[in-house]
Amino acid sequence: MTKTWDERIDEVWADASGEEVGDDTIARIDALAAERGPDDARAQFERAGARDSAGRPAEAVELYRRALALGLDDEHRPQCVIQLASSLRNLGDYDEALSVIRAEEALSSDGPYRDAVATVHALILASAGRPAHGLSVALLALVPHLPRYHRSMTAYAHEIAELDA
Repeated sequence: MTKTWDERIDEVWADASGEEVGDDTIARIDALAAERGPDDARAQFERAGARDSAGRPAEAVELYRRALALGLDDEHRPQCVIQLASSLRNLGDYDEALSVIRAEEALSSDGPYRDAVATVHALILASAGRPAHGLSVALLALVPHLPRYHRSMTAYAHEIAELDA
């Protein structure tokens, strides 16, 4: 039985797990992306992810932007935005990273990636010299998962955020 494109992409990522991503993984992803053409959003997203994983965030950012412009499905769009914001953080472009992640936060406040969005948001704030505010964002993301103490932990998280002021 012939594997689908998605299965072959997943296979490349499975092969790369646990090891440093390099030129071989990029080449394999690029070959699969070429099957779908330069105007396929998902193909550009996968190409971006390969470069991101290989420590090439500047290359990844342009491909993430292209993928978003081409239009990704509801599963891959939030992943792309999260990865774009993370790459921007890695490049030191904290203002744009915050803008991107805050916009996604508004869109996916109840989506499956909300905790990943909050995690990246917290990392960006910490990298931007606002670690207390970042801790606050992380704590607020954890509150819904706690069996109790929602009100007090929410209050503490807001109080901590003020420490960066």
